[in-house]
Amino acid sequence: MKKLIYISAILILAACTNKPKDKTAELAGLKKQQGELNDKVTKLEAELGKKDSVKSTDVSTYTVKTGNFTNYVQIQGRIDAQDNVTAYSQSPGVITALYVKPGQHVNKGQVLVQLDNSVLNQNIAQAQTQVDLNRTLFERQKNLWDQKIGTEVQFLQAQTALQSSIKQVASLKQQADMYRITSPINGTVDQMDLKLGQIISPGANGIRIVNADNLKIKADVPESYASSVNQGDNVKVVVPDANDSLTTKVTFAAKVIDPASRSFGIEIKLPSRKTLRPNMTAIIKIADYSKSNALAVPINAIQRSEAGDYVFLDQNGTAKKKAVTVGATYAGQSEILSGLSAGDQLIIQGAGDIEDGDKLKVVQSGN
Repeated sequence: MKKLIYISAILILAACTNKPKDKTAELAGLKKQQGELNDKVTKLEAELGKKDSVKSTDVSTYTVKTGNFTNYVQIQGRIDAQDNVTAYSQSPGVITALYVKPGQHVNKGQVLVQLDNSVLNQNIAQAQTQVDLNRTLFERQKNLWDQKIGTEVQFLQAQTALQSSIKQVASLKQQADMYRITSPINGTVDQMDLKLGQIISPGANGIRIVNADNLKIKADVPESYASSVNQGDNVKVVVPDANDSLTTKVTFAAKVIDPASRSFGIEIKLPSRKTLRPNMTAIIKIADYSKSNALAVPINAIQRSEAGDYVFLDQNGTAKKKAVTVGATYAGQSEILSGLSAGDQLIIQGAGDIEDGDKLKVVQSGN
């Protein structure tokens, strides 16, 4: 009987041993393994710098800093000689002598061209003969008058005749001078197209004389800059054709606005340089605003919207939108009046492809 009971117990135990496992416990075990695997994957991704769930944008940054900022008014002008004149004859006539040629240096008052004045020379010779006669008669009459001989009327008539004849000679000589071309300045003969035997008229044929040692730039400035461009302002001059540049000052600024062009004239005196010539084009940059501790940033970093100007900053790998107030802009740099501080990491490349809060990847950083 006891043996039968033992066999029954063994059978019951065997039946319990072959019973399937609990599926709930099995599921819990698998989830635990899944969690451990996810932790390992996340750890490896962090080590490799790859996060499939977050997309970053490549950008370039610039460290904002204070410095000198100068805004220039840029206009175009023309080089002119302060002494640039054309000498003409004052009377018509035939050229009998040419005393100069192009490129020759001349002095003020020097005779350049002689016209035919032979008739006047004959008249001058006759008038001079009359002067000599009247001088002789006057001297004799004066001697008699000193001796109390003759009348005062005779003395005065002789004196008047002499003075009149002298004035006549002087007048004829002035007329003779009108038959020649003389240089009104010291300079160089720049243009001359005259020939012997050529008939010329006043104002029609002349000789241009230029003093290249005294050059200046003349330019017209729009009236909108009337309050910021003044005599004595610093100016940078660039002459592209001469491959030359210099820094000087505005020597003259007109006070009257031209009603036709709505501009005012300025002049800038130039030093003597062999590379500079009259009528060359000059680029003028006049400093109208300067600040020593300004915050200036590249203009391509500034974004614009209806709400105003703004930029993006890199804050620990995240884009931060920042509203700014922009001042003057020159040479690709804009002064920031408010909104930025020195040391800010400004995004200058890729700013148009990001939004506030986007993740960033800095591929290039500059100062």
